[in-house]
Amino acid sequence: MANKLSLSSFGEGQPIVFIHGWGLNSGVWLPIAQELQSDFQVITIDLPGFGQNLSTIPAQYSLTNVAEMIADAIPDNAILVGWSLGGLVATQIALDFPNKVKKLVTVASTPCFVEKEAWPGIKPHLLQGFHSQLSDDIEKTLSNFLKIQAMGSPQVRQDIKQIKQLVMDLPIPQKSTLDDSLSLLDTVDLRQTLVNVQQPFLRLYGKLDSLVPKKAIALINELSPKSDHIVFDKASHAPFISHPETFVETLKNWI
Repeated sequence: MANKLSLSSFGEGQPIVFIHGWGLNSGVWLPIAQELQSDFQVITIDLPGFGQNLSTIPAQYSLTNVAEMIADAIPDNAILVGWSLGGLVATQIALDFPNKVKKLVTVASTPCFVEKEAWPGIKPHLLQGFHSQLSDDIEKTLSNFLKIQAMGSPQVRQDIKQIKQLVMDLPIPQKSTLDDSLSLLDTVDLRQTLVNVQQPFLRLYGKLDSLVPKKAIALINELSPKSDHIVFDKASHAPFISHPETFVETLKNWI
């Protein structure tokens, strides 16, 4: 296993850990961290190979290895909030390291991102296109992915601009890391294990999300009948960017 991951911490109290999505870094959580730091110890952590952890990468970039690295870096009994790919990571931590997770929150995430028979998701050719584009122009590929994430939001340009501003201070990951982590969206399928999550579990969605179709929500309800879910009607894939006040209020009320 690689060296221990670095993290950032704000405030004191009950630890709440935020895990970002594919292609970005922990900077995307800064406005939320600033809102919550008076009530919690807010911890933001970069996935292996991203942001502050650019050079800390497992020998094999698997979901279980990534989950183990993050679990090793964070305190016990934390509230985990995982966005998109980060939701898969947070869920795997809750399954593999239950002592680390007091409560689980996933944001715009799904146990299986790719469209399959009777399962709505991202078209496989779209993800394959991103794999191909990474070889040509990493920055353009990430920019295009941001546009898809914001698609459907009533303020698309503003959302994209804000996300870019939040993450631009940290370096862009290597192509190999982007490729390997993107493969997690291609291949990971937690549908059959989701029922094994024992912690209080909240799922947050944007009704206008083009990466996690709203048709998937009812199916995930069946896979995780004890979990709670809330849909932000006018949000897309990043509700904490487009509707930060509502997001913070919803999160605090549930906790």
